[in-house]
Amino acid sequence: MHYYQALAKAHEQLHKPLRLLIVHADMHKVLGYVRAKQLGNLTEYLAMLIGHLKDGGADFAAVTAVTPHICIGELVPRSPLPLVDLLKVAHESVFGKRIALFGTRFTIETDLFGALQAENTIRPQPSEVDQIHEAYMRTALRGEGAEEDRQALTLLAHRLIQRERLEAIVFAGTDLALLFNRSNTTFPFIDCSQLHIDAIMKRLFP
Repeated sequence: MHYYQALAKAHEQLHKPLRLLIVHADMHKVLGYVRAKQLGNLTEYLAMLIGHLKDGGADFAAVTAVTPHICIGELVPRSPLPLVDLLKVAHESVFGKRIALFGTRFTIETDLFGALQAENTIRPQPSEVDQIHEAYMRTALRGEGAEEDRQALTLLAHRLIQRERLEAIVFAGTDLALLFNRSNTTFPFIDCSQLHIDAIMKRLFP
């Protein structure tokens, strides 16, 4: 929904019609493959879904969630359509900045699956990773944000920025849009989803 709404708004601003095909992945299946480290199965599943988009007439595709990008290296050569790669976009936009990630445990503990591996990417402490992951999963499963989670993550963000001298918190999870927006976020942040949406629009309208 976040991508759909953002893309619809961006098209409206350009006075262009939105032509979009959507196929919905099973979140529990995706997370199950990730937890079990069955990246081959995840790749095949996503490639099958992208095949449905190709059958519907799509010209290119984007995986509109961060965690499934754990298999993007395997997916790109198997994908029936060209992909707008969120990891590549994030690397180009964020690399070199002193940051920490908010997202799922899988995203944080791999520095966005290696895309942001550098001495300037600071990992939160294990208990902080637990807090971020649990708040993220509650939000994703509910499909809506809770004020207590937003406040708790805001306090943690300020603590990390001060303790680690960070330039920004990177929102490396689409569902964080249910908690944070420009009007209620009181710390510097970089939104990977918005970077991805901007790249999709650039691909559509170079």
